[in-house]
Amino acid sequence: MKHKLIIFLFILSAFSSCRKELLSPEPQTQILEEVSFSTPEKTLAAVYGVYAGAKVGQIYGGRYFNYQDARGEEFINESANGVTQLATWNFTVTPTTNEVQNYWAAAYTAINRANVVIAGVDQAPIPDSLKNQYKAECRFIRALMYHNLITIYARPYSDGNGSKPGVVIYTDPQTKLGENQKTRSTVTEVYNLIIGDLDYAETNLAANNGSVANNVTRAHKNTAIALKTRVYLHMGNYAKVITEGTKLVPQTTAPFSTTTGVTHNLQAKIENVFGSGGQTPENILSFPFTANDLPGTQNSLNQYYSPSATSSTATNPCTSCSGNGDYSLNLGATGIASNTGWTANDARRQFNQVINSTTKTWLRKWTTNTDYVPAIRYAEVLLNLAEALARQNGVDAKAVALLNAVRKRSDPAVTLAPTTQQELIDMILTERRIELLGEGFRSRDLLRLGMALPAKGTIAAIPSTSPQYIWPIPQSELNVNKAVVQNTGY
Repeated sequence: MKHKLIIFLFILSAFSSCRKELLSPEPQTQILEEVSFSTPEKTLAAVYGVYAGAKVGQIYGGRYFNYQDARGEEFINESANGVTQLATWNFTVTPTTNEVQNYWAAAYTAINRANVVIAGVDQAPIPDSLKNQYKAECRFIRALMYHNLITIYARPYSDGNGSKPGVVIYTDPQTKLGENQKTRSTVTEVYNLIIGDLDYAETNLAANNGSVANNVTRAHKNTAIALKTRVYLHMGNYAKVITEGTKLVPQTTAPFSTTTGVTHNLQAKIENVFGSGGQTPENILSFPFTANDLPGTQNSLNQYYSPSATSSTATNPCTSCSGNGDYSLNLGATGIASNTGWTANDARRQFNQVINSTTKTWLRKWTTNTDYVPAIRYAEVLLNLAEALARQNGVDAKAVALLNAVRKRSDPAVTLAPTTQQELIDMILTERRIELLGEGFRSRDLLRLGMALPAKGTIAAIPSTSPQYIWPIPQSELNVNKAVVQNTGY
């Protein structure tokens, strides 16, 4: 990727009441530090620009979730459209595949935005405490982007205990061409950067951002802690998952909620967590979209997972569906939709699925292009902690309680009662498939555990030894960065 600094530091409308306007009348091909950090208002706008880099169409605008879920077994590709991740779904990506190249470029652009603000914010005429908070927000986004990169372009941490090639680390801003001749750091080195960023973020972020909207859309202390539970789970460091998770879930029995900082808890109804009203205590971090700030053509989750309204039937109407229906739920043996333990009375079946005749079923978590996209939910934190407790302690009472809190929210008639450690772990992994369906977790969970990517439809399973188990380094990066080596098999 040509790491040329091309940053349009625009303001995210949903993050605050600040006006949306250009930062300066200067040409916007490159933001000069003395301009972008010259006032408190422009400095805040620069921070908003870092969040903007993470919510583009290639990332949390929708494609990142779909990249990760299309690699798993829960969905069937219906459109056979190369633009909407066909190669990712059928495991035929190459270094020149669009999504392989485009996601890398978008993620590193977001990282560079963060690095620019981290380096420049000290110039701003604002208190030191606010400078540290802004740096913490940027380091949080940088950590989020690096974790997303490492889980798709590199071997899992469990393969060689982090010794395999990871991705390229940049912590300094790149403001001109010719600054991108860097080798790939190891997986461990990338994870060390991520944890370092999140520890700094936890220390320096605000405990509360002052409003519901800002608490959902800007990082605070609990946001950093929540992401650490995810990161440590991928490292297999279950003791640290428990340490971090207990900060957010101190109770031993339900109901579970945070007791410091921003209040987080499970919502009574799963449907309240999604859609344009996704500003609840369960939404730890979400990326908002509005009619004036859309994900872009063929990017949104609604477009991928929801069918068009014309796909409805008289007995199964879908008046709110307005997508393309690129991915239906896999009704075959490997798909979670066919799991008999996921009962018909579960609200997640009733809320998530739109049935077209008897042959196609779609996910319906997102119904418009202006939905909030949930990057971190409290339900995930409960399941992260439950899994860590189960793997470390066996049939742990709190782990069972956490598992049942998530299940009973949507299916109160069911009580899960595992009798062995493996049974509990299997139940938690199944619950993750149900609860986090379509939110970009399935293939990442399989990879962190070294499991094969299962068969789906006519597509054969991909063993952990296959080159297609992870994405190749994009050709666009190899062309300009001669220090980078390709993943094995590409």
